[in-house]
Formats: sequence, C-alpha cells, structure tokens
Amino acid sequence: MHLAHSYFSQLNHDYLAVHHQKETLFWDTYMGIGEDHEGFAAAEKQYKQFIANGQRLGELRAHIQRLEQQAPSAERDELLVGLRGWYSFFDCNAIENTSAQAELERLIELEAELFARRKHFKPTHLDGSGEPVEASLGALLTNLATNEVEEQRLSSHQALLGVEQWVLEHGLIAIIQQRNRFARSLGYRNYFDYKVQKSERMTPEQLFAILDRFEVQTRDVNQRSLEQLKAQRGASATAPHNVRFFSSGDVNRKLDAYMPFASALSRWIRSFQRLRIDFSGANLTLDLLERTGKYENGFMHGPVPAFLNAGQWQPATINFTSLAKPDQVGSGLNGLNTLFHEGGHAAHFANIRQNAPCFSQEFAPTSMAYAETQSMFCDSLLDDADWLTRYATDPQGAPIPASLIHEMIVAKQPMRAFGERHILLVPYFEWACYQLTDEQMTPAALTTLAREVEQRILGIAASPRPTLAIPHLLSQESACSYHGYLLALMAVEQTRAFFLQRDGYLTDNPAIGPDLARHYWQPGNRLTHDETLRSLTGEGFNPDYLANVCNLSEEACWQAAQASIAAAASRPILTDEFALNAHIRLVHGSELIADNQEGDAQMCEQFAAWIQYHYG
Repeated sequence: MHLAHSYFSQLNHDYLAVHHQKETLFWDTYMGIGEDHEGFAAAEKQYKQFIANGQRLGELRAHIQRLEQQAPSAERDELLVGLRGWYSFFDCNAIENTSAQAELERLIELEAELFARRKHFKPTHLDGSGEPVEASLGALLTNLATNEVEEQRLSSHQALLGVEQWVLEHGLIAIIQQRNRFARSLGYRNYFDYKVQKSERMTPEQLFAILDRFEVQTRDVNQRSLEQLKAQRGASATAPHNVRFFSSGDVNRKLDAYMPFASALSRWIRSFQRLRIDFSGANLTLDLLERTGKYENGFMHGPVPAFLNAGQWQPATINFTSLAKPDQVGSGLNGLNTLFHEGGHAAHFANIRQNAPCFSQEFAPTSMAYAETQSMFCDSLLDDADWLTRYATDPQGAPIPASLIHEMIVAKQPMRAFGERHILLVPYFEWACYQLTDEQMTPAALTTLAREVEQRILGIAASPRPTLAIPHLLSQESACSYHGYLLALMAVEQTRAFFLQRDGYLTDNPAIGPDLARHYWQPGNRLTHDETLRSLTGEGFNPDYLANVCNLSEEACWQAAQASIAAAASRPILTDEFALNAHIRLVHGSELIADNQEGDAQMCEQFAAWIQYHYG
C-alpha cells in the first residue's frame, strides 16, 4: 500500500504543477495581458503530453490490482477511489501510440497559430450612434438584439459573417482536417465521434437519438413562432439580422433601466447568499469588462482544482470572465447572466470534495453537459418572475412592473424553442462537417453546409449568430461539445421541476445550495451526469422537461409567473448574513478594481463607483 500511496501522491503533485502552469499562461494570454504565445503553447503541449501518457494506464492497473487483493480498510478503499479516478482520467486522455501523439502535437501547434492570428483580427460594425467601430463578438450580438436601427443591426450580422470567412481562410479547415487525422489514428471515425465518446460516454448515434427526439418535439412550435413573428412585425422580422431584435429587442431596452451593470455584482452576491451557496474558501478572480485583445467569450477556468489533499482541504483558485460594455444597452442583463452562469461553474468546481484533482478539473472525463447543468441552472433564475420582482429595480429603487414581466414573456416564450434549437444546430453542423473528406472541406462548402443546417433547424436563411463564428469551434477542448449546452438545459428543466414540485419556489430558496452541493457538486466526475440527476431528482436523464417548457403557451407562462410573484410576496426576504466563503478579486486586465477583504458590501460599492467613474 505504501508504494501505491506514494505513486498516488506524486501523481497528484505532478498534475497540479503542469495544470497550474498551463492555466496561468492561458489566463494571461486570453485576457490580453501577456504575449507569451510560445510559452503558452509549450505549457499547453506539456499538459497535453502529461494527460496523454499511455504508460500511466498500465501503472495504475498494477497498483489497483494489488490493492484489490488486500483486505478492505478505510485507507485502502479511499486510495482505490483516487487511483480509479486517475485511471478513468487517463483512459479518456491517454494516447498510447506514437503516431497519434505526433498528430496531437501538430494539432496543438495549428490551434495556437490560429489563436495568435485571431487576436489581431478586428471586426467592425455600426454602433448605436451609426459610427463604424471595432467590436467584440459580444458587442456584435448585443447590437443585434437591442439596436433600433436596421442598418446598424445588419452591419453587426455582416461582421459576424466576416468572422466566419476569416477563420475559414486562416486555418480552421486545416485544424478540422488535423483533428480528424488525430481521431482516426486512435481508431475513431472522426473527431466528433472521438469527442462524444470521450466526453459524454455515448456514441454519436446515442446522442442524436436524444437530439432528434427534441428536434421533432419542438419543430412545429418553432415554425409557428416564426410565422407569428412575421404576422406581428412584418415579413422582414425573421431576417437573420432582425430576428433577435424583433423577438426581444424592445423588451431588452425596457429591461435595461432595471438591470444596470453597476448593480450586477451585488445582485449576484445577494442572490447566491440567499440560496446558501458556499464557495468553500475558493479564491475567485473576475475580469468582467470588454477590452481590446481579450478573448471574445465568457469562460471559467480553475488554475488550482479543489480537492482533499491527504485529508486537508485544498480550496480552489478560479478565474472567470465576461465581455460587458456598460455603456451599451443590454450590457447589464448580459453581465448579470455571466455572473450567474460562470459563478455557477465556480460554485460547482469549488465544492468538489474528492481525494484527487482529476475529479475536479473541467475536461474529460468531466462531462460538458454535467458541468453546464450547474451554471445554466443558476442563470435560469434570471428569467423567473419572482427573481425579477425581488432584484430588478431602477436607480430610484422602484421594482420592475409586472406589466414588463408580462411583456417579456409575450416576447420571449414564443421564441423559446427557436433559442434552444439555435444550440441544436451546432452538433448537426459539426457531425456533418467532420464526415467530409479533406477534399470536400473548402470555405465555400463549409459555408453552404452551415447555411443549410441553419435553415433546416432554425427555419430562417441564416443564424443570427452564424455557426462558424462561434468561438467554441476553434479550440479542441470545446469543439464537438456544444451539444453539451442543450443536454444541460434538459437537465436544468428536470432539476427546476424537482425543486418546484418539492419546495414550490426557486428564488432565494435556502435548500438549493446545500442540495446542489451534496448531490451534484461534491462527487465531481466520480459519478456520471445521469447518476447525479438520479441522486437528486430520483429519475434518470429525461429530455422531455425542456421540450414541454418550449411548448408552453405564453398564457400558461404568464399564469405561472403571476402565481410565483404572489407567493414570493408572502415569503420574507432572508436577511441573516450568510458568507459566500470566497476571496473575490475584481480586475480589469492587470488593474485591481476591488476585492472583498473588507467585506462583500464594500467591494460591491467600489465596483459600482469604478463603473460609474469610467462609463458614467
């Protein structure tokens, strides 16, 4: 047992070293505060080589077999848990043949080259004042949803289409081809087949059995919603550059008065406190504002995974980011959504209580669908009428009127299926894309394929967010994983239904944080996604909950909203102090904006003052 324990401890130590080095350079590079692309590529390569070390599988098998022959004891059983966890980790990532290792190294090089070039490509559009300006992907999408001038919305969509063509002409096709070579060297049909089996522990055929079921269940309501939108707002309302605005733009502009970005931080903290979400001593760094050179998508990464290190608690170190532009309409709601979403990720990974870091890192064997369930459950609260009534107030403190909540439901519920099918189109595109031969992969062919899939799934000529402009497609860690968001949404609705049936409400429900920690977070990837759902809800994965929500009429949604508002009014607001148990730093690149050394309230005040000073 001594040899196995020494091996296990050394493995934990070695992983933490390569993981921390990679994640530190990842943050500096993606935040635009460091230009050590070669160092980041080298650290990424070292990390990939570590996790792809096929020799580990044989070593772990030998230690596990010897321990299994020994008499059971608490120490032996705990050690077996950790070693089996590492075996599962290397089984997902290890590469035992040298040709596949060479293919992976080439893939890492290609992706690093594209990432370095992409940072210098600046799409432009017409902003709210009609002036041509550089814009991040987030700013382009926000403009599509909120700008009242069609010409300016069109410029944003054209910029997104330009991003598609840029990535197709500057390396994405070579990357896709290299991904397929890598996957086939390991015996898989293509890279999509490889990723789905490794990440979600299912075949593409099993995945599409679920996705096809949802597609059929929501096809008719999606088509009806588009016809209804055209009848109400004109034939051009479903044009790619118009559909986001005409389905939510007016409401988003009206919501803006009740969702100032400067208040987002305090609302997130108060809401999580009342849910009794405990971060277990984690160190959180938040970089929330748009900035030139910064990666154009929100994310959470953990340089130090949380785990029980020889029985001693090792708190997580977690970074997360968003692309808020506080002087742009809609930025407050978008920023708040990121805080809840990425904050949900952070709460999850801060609370995994296993004896090795392999259980608490965000890549395989951690299912993307499982990880996204935690974040999407948290951000789902922002659309709830009782949450809006309690937290959304204007600068004078007046709560959001019920009439605006009703207007929001009328605008958004008919398009709920459209929104979820927007996620659905990505796996259909990727599965078709990765089955093409190298000769078939041309910019024109992939552009045509994207438009064909968008037409079939969305029912309009092109997606408001063109498929090939989605950043997830550029990185091997997130490519062929986007379906995880839809699987997560299915699990979110299943989880929401459980709490609503048991407790009757979600907003400020103090049972939610402890229950999520116990059933979903603490096991980490030791359990499958299905097993965590069974632990809390009592039933396995069921996609029908989401389809049922998509098919609800706006009248039914409004009745439920009214009931939740009335019930919330009779529940007292939790006023007792509950510490998030986290050390929080708010930064803007290398600049420290505020921290909570003197308390969360003071940090929120400093943050709001900084936003007011810089953005008015």
